[in-house]
Amino acid sequence: MKEILREIGMIARALDSISNIEFKEYALTKGQYLYIVRICENPGIIQEKLAEMIKVDRTTTARAIKKLEINGFIEKKEDEHNKKIKKIFPTEKGKEVYPLIIRENDYSNNIALEGFSEKEVETISNLLKKVRMNIEKDWEWVKKGYKRNY
Repeated sequence: MKEILREIGMIARALDSISNIEFKEYALTKGQYLYIVRICENPGIIQEKLAEMIKVDRTTTARAIKKLEINGFIEKKEDEHNKKIKKIFPTEKGKEVYPLIIRENDYSNNIALEGFSEKEVETISNLLKKVRMNIEKDWEWVKKGYKRNY
């Protein structure tokens, strides 16, 4: 049972490492490409929602957004009705790199699922969604300041 999360972790770290190397020429590091994808797919998203989608804390999201903004991939705009709300949009530079990130993601998915039947792909997808949903319950709980009871 314990090996499942180790395997998922190794897969995630390997793919993250590959992406960091391949996207280095675009000045994208430490998973920043994930933010670009979500922002391109959800233009006008707010920082809190973005953090929730990626499953990281607000501080991590704030740092990533700041770097992406400095490097010209995204821009923040004030909400026209509430000046306190800053909406995040991709810039032209962000929109240009988005298709490359999607191609890399599709390629990695194809490599990861090589040799699997359609039924097996459907099964693993459903099982991983179930794992994610189980983990999200604890993530929400801990995010609110509570501790899990081991």
